[in-house]
Amino acid sequence: MPKLPLPLSPVPEQETDVGDRLPSRGTPAPARLGSAGSGGSATFSRPTDEPQTVHEESGPCYPENAGNDSEEEMEEEEEEEERDEDWDTDLEIEDSKTSHDPTGKAKYLKTCRMQGVVPISYFLRHMKDSELTLKHYGLGPKGAIALAPSLANNTSIVKLNLSDNWLNGDGAAAVAEMLKENCYISDVDLSENRLGVKGAKALSSMLGENRTLLTLKLSGNELDERAAKYLADAFVINNKVESLDLSHNMLEELAGVVLGAAIAENVGLKELDLSWNHFRGKGAVAIAKGLGGNIFLRVLDLSYNGFGNGGAAALGEALKVNNVLEELNIGNNRISLEGALCLALGLKENKTLKIFSVARNPIQSDGCIGILKALQANPRAALEVLDFSEIVVKQDFAGLCDGVQVIFPSLQIKHNWSSRSFKTDPSKTLPPSTNWTTYGSVIDIGSGI
Repeated sequence: MPKLPLPLSPVPEQETDVGDRLPSRGTPAPARLGSAGSGGSATFSRPTDEPQTVHEESGPCYPENAGNDSEEEMEEEEEEEERDEDWDTDLEIEDSKTSHDPTGKAKYLKTCRMQGVVPISYFLRHMKDSELTLKHYGLGPKGAIALAPSLANNTSIVKLNLSDNWLNGDGAAAVAEMLKENCYISDVDLSENRLGVKGAKALSSMLGENRTLLTLKLSGNELDERAAKYLADAFVINNKVESLDLSHNMLEELAGVVLGAAIAENVGLKELDLSWNHFRGKGAVAIAKGLGGNIFLRVLDLSYNGFGNGGAAALGEALKVNNVLEELNIGNNRISLEGALCLALGLKENKTLKIFSVARNPIQSDGCIGILKALQANPRAALEVLDFSEIVVKQDFAGLCDGVQVIFPSLQIKHNWSSRSFKTDPSKTLPPSTNWTTYGSVIDIGSGI
């Protein structure tokens, strides 16, 4: 008969439960001291003296209220996350709006609806360009008012051309307000817009605040002596604008008086165009004196005015003391031989002027000769171009040109000539198709047979 295995010593039911229990998380498994098949009793070490109830389905044991605390904490965390998400969403919406309308397109369309004007498709397509040209678009005052808000915050455009758009004073005021806010646009062309006194006043106010604008063109805007007062104020206040075009306006004698004083005080302008106005008498003299006191101006265009001999005499005095000006144009100013000799006295002492034009003045051949002799007496002169265009000279002028060439080998002299006035050396004549004659290799005699 087979032997039955010896019965094991009885193990309390509670011990059996403990033996079958899985160790809790973080509690090391109890060390087994005996084997069930060794015939001896199996004993286990307890981590605690108190029996613990274990639920196999619930996993590790936690305190009784641990689940409730976790749920409350989780609810609070969820609420904080929702608040954070709401905050992030607001930022994302705002950033999204900004990123989708960086040039002010939506604002432009809205203001167009408000002003009752048709949006300019070219502007919508080129809002991100560095140069925007809306010349001849017929904007009118309302078009400028609609355009200005979107340009105020535009960061791409640096050169703006709104010439010939009939902006009038109201349109100019809108553009001026825009330029007070915009700090990127440095070049503005408002020519041929009939800005008048109201436009000049608005632009003068803008120039008192703007520190970005470098070039401003106001040609052909019906600016008169009343507008000149506002412009003169801007000359004194603003020292950032380097180039100003006031040509083709209605600036007369009184305007010249106020502008001349402002020119003397200005410390920013490098180029000034006053051509095609009506400066005469005291106005011309005041502008010439302003030039004498200015220490920054490099280029000055006074052509097509009425300076006459009195203005020429004042310019001659200015050239004696001005050591900055490099280019001066006084063409077509009713200057005769007397005025030419006054200018010659100024050139005799000037050391900075490089380009000098007295074209289309009735100074005759003797006036041209007087200016050349002044250059001969000033070996430190810097003159590179001397323009006598449309002034008929005589034969003795040709011989003097050769003498001047020896002193100033790079000097170019331009003038009209007639084959009946004097003959030239055929060996020194350019091909007939050019209609130009040269003395030496660097002095150019202009066409106009």
